[in-house]
Amino acid sequence: MGATLCAAALLATEAMASECQSVLDQISRPTVSLRVDNDLFGGRSQDQGYTNGLLVTLVSPSLLDYLDDPFLPTAARWINRGLTWLQVDDFDQINMIASFGQGLFTPEDHGPSELTPDDRPYAAVLLFSVGYNARKGDHLTTNQLRLGMVGPSARGNEVQSSVHKVIGSPHFNGWDHQLRDEPVFQLLHERMRRHDLPPVPFARGSGLSQDMITHWGGALGNFGTHANFGAEWRIGWRLPDDFGSSPLRPAGENTAPPVSGNTYRGWAGHFFVAADVRWVLYDLTLDGNTWKNSHSVDKRSSVADVGQGIAVTRGDWKFAFAHHLRTREFREQKELPVYGSFTINRRF
Repeated sequence: MGATLCAAALLATEAMASECQSVLDQISRPTVSLRVDNDLFGGRSQDQGYTNGLLVTLVSPSLLDYLDDPFLPTAARWINRGLTWLQVDDFDQINMIASFGQGLFTPEDHGPSELTPDDRPYAAVLLFSVGYNARKGDHLTTNQLRLGMVGPSARGNEVQSSVHKVIGSPHFNGWDHQLRDEPVFQLLHERMRRHDLPPVPFARGSGLSQDMITHWGGALGNFGTHANFGAEWRIGWRLPDDFGSSPLRPAGENTAPPVSGNTYRGWAGHFFVAADVRWVLYDLTLDGNTWKNSHSVDKRSSVADVGQGIAVTRGDWKFAFAHHLRTREFREQKELPVYGSFTINRRF
């Protein structure tokens, strides 16, 4: 019995509620995710480009609706009443996403205190996002609204200096030339589809399985405007009933809870390879401030990311580590950017 039907049963009759309670105990729980990105995890001793990111995400349990579901707190219902235009109508299952994060961007050379015109600007951004997942079978639609601030108010200099002091890394001296304070927004839309693949020929009977998750979408806003598409291939034991493990893009980890209420309590794990290609019309961290004069570089219009990693789950916990390689983002960039990410998920 699906999550929506069971939730309706709980609100309807006591008899049907008892039949559905065991399912709801599994799928009516939120998930909290912590993701850390850093180029030091890339294995090439880089400290440049997208150099550090921290993202905390809360994914709601399966919901009856976005306005009156008993699992939603009052603040979430108030937000949802103002964002009905962002919500998807056609679904079997829905849930809500909220996240808060910081991203830091620096040039290659940490030494100069003067502006380096042939390298990317110093930039820091704080972002809060609200989004909605709508699942229909093996299809998932995700819409998100991201609001935040770029500039000194995002405290990139203070955060990087404190971390580098603890780990003994060099201090970056050019933060006086970072992008100026500017409010930012971004609308994100992405569609994903999960494809079951044939059994692995050399591992029949071992429980090893594989699947493919394709995606396409785009973003619009003064933080960034682009169109993107890509895919993720996974192979492993007891693949999760979700839509991917790779945080290559903003919607990559915000997947819906599984349709089935059966959570495997033992160990499970898989290997994944993911790719994403973007046609970039605007990137504030490269093009500079929208309404103010600032440092900028000549960005490339097409950028691709390739990542690979492993994900391990046990009961309500999930751990994933990924290594990412990105093509050059602007004309003067010398090295291909690399970074690593570590993600911890916990269902409550």
